[in-house]
Amino acid sequence: MRYTISAPIALHAAIQLPASKSISNRALILHSLAHGNILPRNLSDCDDTMVMTRAFAAGLAEKTGATVETVTISDLSMKPCMGCLACWGRHEGDCVIRGDDIPAVKEKILAADYVIESFPVYVFGMPGILKMFTDRMLSMLCTYRGHEVPHDGSSVHGLRYPSATRKFIVISGCAYTEAEEICAPLRGQFDLICGKKNYTALFCPQIKALIDRGGARLTRALAHFRAAGEEFAEHGCLSPETVEKLTRPPFSPDVYRVIMEHVWEQEKQNAKTEEV
Repeated sequence: MRYTISAPIALHAAIQLPASKSISNRALILHSLAHGNILPRNLSDCDDTMVMTRAFAAGLAEKTGATVETVTISDLSMKPCMGCLACWGRHEGDCVIRGDDIPAVKEKILAADYVIESFPVYVFGMPGILKMFTDRMLSMLCTYRGHEVPHDGSSVHGLRYPSATRKFIVISGCAYTEAEEICAPLRGQFDLICGKKNYTALFCPQIKALIDRGGARLTRALAHFRAAGEEFAEHGCLSPETVEKLTRPPFSPDVYRVIMEHVWEQEKQNAKTEEV
């Protein structure tokens, strides 16, 4: 007996995926390869780290009743710091640069109950545009007067507005398994700026693979981040157990190596397809 199996002429289905830029890119690639006439909708330019951050913020907002406002740094009108140090001298605490969005964002930071800084790791550090933004926040640090670097883990300069960092959270995702080691330069920078005890950091490993593969593993991770937001709202900090859970690699090293080999092989295949 012989069976003939053929694909349907059309397949109409709705698939709910995380609001991620990498997921959206793959949806567009599939659409192009399939020569489909139905465009994918609700595409997102949200980076993978932001998927986890939104879950954390949702838990925080649900517990406190707070309103979440997202400020996208790349959308700001922002001039670079001139290094004039006027914010430490003749205009102490106030940047002399005018005509961009930074003064308004600074006011938002000072008025906020919580501040979450969310970004992917770029070459073992923060993205260049975020470093540019961080430079413009120099006026929030106290004037350097030749004092020695403190050895107790406190902010090198001291904080002009101490309340601004009491509920400051850093969430950063990377593709590496050893996120803590990879993000050590980042942690060192935030330690010097804020002081070791004045912020909470979550350095999340294998984040792109976690988002791309979705499924139950991602659902659990998002639930953990949401619960962590609720915990932070209630206690003003995260327990070591919660931090360990959120920063634990979702894949074993052996499995992850296979995943990454497949990722780069797929990239090569996509490049060949585009050339054709």
